[in-house]
Amino acid sequence: MKVILLKDIPKLGRKFEIKNVSDGYANNYLIPNKLAVIANKKNLAIIEKEKEVLEKKAEKELKEIQEMVAQIDGLELVMKVKINEKNGKIYGSVNNQKIYEELAKKGFEIKKEQIALNEPIKALGEYPVKIVFDHNLEAEIKVIVEEE
Repeated sequence: MKVILLKDIPKLGRKFEIKNVSDGYANNYLIPNKLAVIANKKNLAIIEKEKEVLEKKAEKELKEIQEMVAQIDGLELVMKVKINEKNGKIYGSVNNQKIYEELAKKGFEIKKEQIALNEPIKALGEYPVKIVFDHNLEAEIKVIVEEE
């Protein structure tokens, strides 16, 4: 039986692919669990429309992300921190959370997980930090840690 997959199914196929599966697998598992529909003309037309909508949505999302990358790339964030007078080390550290909060103050809506900081910054200076976006896009900002 030919079916159109409605979701990615490991070892079978990806969403919207047409696959030939056994009747029992289709009727007893895929169709009842809404993982696939029978590949007929009506369902093919519906799936094609859904694909177009998803492609337009993906294009729009890509443009929005590209605009954000263009705005963020090369941005300099100045982080003011307290310094220990005796040894000159900073109290605490600058981590993903602090960078996220600073970017949010500037109006950038990103997730903490997108900030690629291997380890917290624990000294004064300038540090390049990558921000990873969907669609394999990246931006690099400069985090400047200064004494308060």
